[in-house]
Amino acid sequence: MIDLNKNFRKQVLGVTCAIMAVAFVLSTGSKVLAQTAGDSAPVATETVAPATSASEGHGLDRVIKGTENWGEEHEINVGKFIQNIGKSTGIYQMIKQQRVDPNPTGVMPEVKETPRTDWGKAPGWQSLIMIAIGFLIVYLAVGKGFEPLLLIPIGFGTILVNIVGAGMGDLPDGMLAIIYKAGVGNEFFPMLIFMGIGAMTDFGPLIANPKTAILGGAAQFGVFFTLFGVAIMNMFGLNYNIMQACAIGIIGGADGPTSIYVSGKLAPELMGVIAVAAYSYMALVPMIQPPIMKLLTTKKERMIHMENPRQVSKVEKVLFPLMLLVLTIILLPPAAPLIGMLAFGNFVKESGAAARLSKTMENELMNIVSILLSLGVGSQMTPEKIIKGESLGIIVLGLVAFAVATAGGLLMAKLMNVFLPKGKKINPLIGSAGVSAVPMAARVAHKVAQSEDPSNFILMNAMGPNVAGVIGTAMAAGVFIATYGGLR
Repeated sequence: MIDLNKNFRKQVLGVTCAIMAVAFVLSTGSKVLAQTAGDSAPVATETVAPATSASEGHGLDRVIKGTENWGEEHEINVGKFIQNIGKSTGIYQMIKQQRVDPNPTGVMPEVKETPRTDWGKAPGWQSLIMIAIGFLIVYLAVGKGFEPLLLIPIGFGTILVNIVGAGMGDLPDGMLAIIYKAGVGNEFFPMLIFMGIGAMTDFGPLIANPKTAILGGAAQFGVFFTLFGVAIMNMFGLNYNIMQACAIGIIGGADGPTSIYVSGKLAPELMGVIAVAAYSYMALVPMIQPPIMKLLTTKKERMIHMENPRQVSKVEKVLFPLMLLVLTIILLPPAAPLIGMLAFGNFVKESGAAARLSKTMENELMNIVSILLSLGVGSQMTPEKIIKGESLGIIVLGLVAFAVATAGGLLMAKLMNVFLPKGKKINPLIGSAGVSAVPMAARVAHKVAQSEDPSNFILMNAMGPNVAGVIGTAMAAGVFIATYGGLR
């Protein structure tokens, strides 16, 4: 029997209010995110100038700037959403579509430029603010130990790009601008990062305890919840269309490479700000998650001990990335670039047939690409991009998405414990590891558990939902691309 104590009643009331709020925003969000202007002919233009003011009208009657000429194809209802997902499956495309040579002439096609956003200008003194922020990021990395591998190059990138007169972020010759254009803005570095993550990841804890995949899935609630947050911000005068909302939502998965990949597909004009927000929250997991974890769990729950996962055979580990790739090919090909590189790196590691390749992927290549990617992300931390209403909105929405994702995993773990027998309960802290910041989130969950009981070791248990979160965020990205990718 469930003990309906005061804390439990408060939690039930909070969940009920949250559901009611989501229902309200869901009923109004579609009107805000996908406005059309009468019978105007559809035009495939998406670029939004964040510095401009909102269109005429207020609340639900306001047309989002940049969507004035959107037609019926941009209105995605539940039926059309399911239809788009169905048409994007590998099974449907294998049956209904024919393979066409993408370059029948053999001539190198002209490279399509990424849509550029006019961010306006910023006073010179604001560069000093951004330089101070850069030094703060470096301090957090070195002084507080918050993911120095990411934050040190991001911080230095921020400092260097804001030095007035240095021109390190200016095309065509600025070093940081070259790095960003070469690998960050075209999705190349994120793919290499996913390959390295695959080579570094042990899916054993997930294979040993498959039910922890539910926690990785529950954490993706933060990704989709952000769509409602974007709708609310639009009601107060900001300008985000539905594709930009999807790109912002992926920040909730705490997965920088996936955020860059999705923004490149759906909202390239916002890629810089989204990348900064995603990588910043990935690095700040040790600061953001513990208060949420302690707020939503009791001391007794945090002290739950769990048995270590069983030993997983080599055959299981070798077959897992192959099965994951096959399922992705059949069910959700838009996620195949991310899942494919993850599976490739993991298969090379687990097969043991190419130890040199595996070593290169997880060490030298991963380190080099991480440095370049982080410097490229830092190069986007300029005042005309960051000190803006829409840009600050992205940063706030990213934080909300990440917090909701953490809470979603924790609450799902508590719900699972209601149905699990005594002695088989799971420590709810491992639910917070459902975000795809590997292995940061798992380490944070383990550290919080040990702060209550130094003999409680849940790191390997937390790795199950952690690696599931990587797959879940990539799948969520595939869903967004399958639904809205054809509208650009």
